[in-house]
Amino acid sequence: MNKLKAVKPKSQSSEEIDSVTIRFAGDSGDGIQLTGLQFSTATALAGNDLSTFPDYPADIRAPLGSLFGVSGYQIHFSSSRAFTPGDAPDVLVAMNPAALKVNTKELRKGGLVIANSDAFNTQNLGKAGYATNPLEDGSLSDFRVIPVELSRRTGEALQGLPLTKPQAERCKNFYALGMMYWLYDRPMEGTLKWIETKFKKNPVMAEANKKALLAGNAFAETTELFGQYYRIKKSPVEPGVYRNVTGNEAMALGLLTAAQLSGLQLWYGSYPITPASEILHELSKYKNLGVKTFQAEDEIAAVCSSIGAAFAGALGTTGTSGPGVSLKSEALGLAAIVELPLVIINIQRGGPSTGLPTKTEQSDLFQALYGRHGECPMPVLAAATPADCFQMAIEASRLAVKYMTPVLLLSDGFLGIGAEPWRVPDITKLVKFPPSKLPPPDKFKPYQRDPTTLARPWALPGMSGYEHRIGGLEKADITGTVNYEPENHERMCRLRQAKIDKIVSEIPPMDVLGPKKGKVLVLGWGSTYGAITAAVSRLQAKGESVASAHLRYLNPLPSDLGEVLARYERVIVPELNLGQLVHLVRDRYLVDAQGLNKVKGLSFKVAEIENAVMALLAGRRD
Repeated sequence: MNKLKAVKPKSQSSEEIDSVTIRFAGDSGDGIQLTGLQFSTATALAGNDLSTFPDYPADIRAPLGSLFGVSGYQIHFSSSRAFTPGDAPDVLVAMNPAALKVNTKELRKGGLVIANSDAFNTQNLGKAGYATNPLEDGSLSDFRVIPVELSRRTGEALQGLPLTKPQAERCKNFYALGMMYWLYDRPMEGTLKWIETKFKKNPVMAEANKKALLAGNAFAETTELFGQYYRIKKSPVEPGVYRNVTGNEAMALGLLTAAQLSGLQLWYGSYPITPASEILHELSKYKNLGVKTFQAEDEIAAVCSSIGAAFAGALGTTGTSGPGVSLKSEALGLAAIVELPLVIINIQRGGPSTGLPTKTEQSDLFQALYGRHGECPMPVLAAATPADCFQMAIEASRLAVKYMTPVLLLSDGFLGIGAEPWRVPDITKLVKFPPSKLPPPDKFKPYQRDPTTLARPWALPGMSGYEHRIGGLEKADITGTVNYEPENHERMCRLRQAKIDKIVSEIPPMDVLGPKKGKVLVLGWGSTYGAITAAVSRLQAKGESVASAHLRYLNPLPSDLGEVLARYERVIVPELNLGQLVHLVRDRYLVDAQGLNKVKGLSFKVAEIENAVMALLAGRRD
């Protein structure tokens, strides 16, 4: 395998750096997401911590060369912890003028632009709105620009192979990838093996992509365009086995593990919807472990199938995005009134309606807490990082089984398609949570509750002596027969609420990063974790009296949250919405919390949170 490694010539110097942020950008058909994923995998294999942000258009086939058809993939990797994909790219690899036009405004001043100069023809420049060629007119003087004839050089590298010109052109992303592997000292072996597997049935394309990768690496090695290459030390990590996962992959693995820990068969009923579909795709790979995946004809059928699976004794789960939760809402009320365990995953996206289907947002918190008919309380959890989706999927499943209730688990587009290294846990150390044992048939009552959890028994159809009614009409306390009495309805509503309230005993104390009391507390939930943690760490390094706390349990809230909030003079809540958690905090704890709100389909930059906290410390409400 040594012959596959790019050996740096002695004339080329190297520089050690702590971290770098790279953005690949081009048309959707340029293989940008694939390029980013392969670079991420190579970076994980190199031992660096990383965080990624794939960004692609909602249009299935946007016009080639158009500004709204640009696809991007950003990766930040470091010798220390990489909490976010990076605020501003240090390097932009632009496959065409549109990719350059869309992304240069984000590029760090003095950053590196590697542009496919072959694509900068009159037609493409016009589509991108350029009157002149930016590679030649001096408009990019704030950056270091390296034009590379990617299309021509790729074609030359693939001469002799039975390929059409368009087929050869599609390999240019691997040529660019090979260049970047050399520039940042990334291993190529993993990508070469991946190519062999991916194109096993098409050996010509396998050979073409391998040749393009190696040719790009050799070009960067022998040319003096770059002058040097860069090294990033391995990140210090806890010993163990690691793999690179997206949030959706981790979510699927978490559900799979939850089924093993509970001893139940996993059922996942879902209707395809961006950005949640990958969970269905991932779980469909595990039929050998008894996983049942069902692609329904609509969202209502998906959730109802999962309720039916729960009634039959399976771990019923379903996943969607905000519009799908809207369609599932009546069925969620059914799951709540019949008190069956069900896990509902919402990978949030920009809304309302179809909204921004490929962009991220945190605007479904109110929907998760209140978006159902009647008094319909439900536990609500939220994952904080892509890897955390694994643990939170297990936790949602555990609470659903233990308390016999549907549980809503929130993720979002940023977490779902973003990636980071994940330490594979020792499954023997994970706590099992099988369903509670049933009482003897002669003592069974469908709504006789466990005194600790208030959960009702989980009796399955076909069990002699455990027959009971099921359905959406109100049940009589204890017996479960249909009952319309006013006093009984109120009692059942209060019992269902009390059951959810009891979950507060399961929630660990708030973990505060920084001083236990001080001037400012930054309170977050969900995917804001990385940007908040990075910003607060920077401020603490400057000596500022700032701390942060992050919520993974949103209903019920941690029992000590009010006491934590009271220890700080000011509270600021960054959210990718117009102020949903901050509204809840003000209402529940009478704290004059300030919101930092953003609804642009983009996650927070670290600097945005840092600047907002500095303004608060200075007594301003910017």
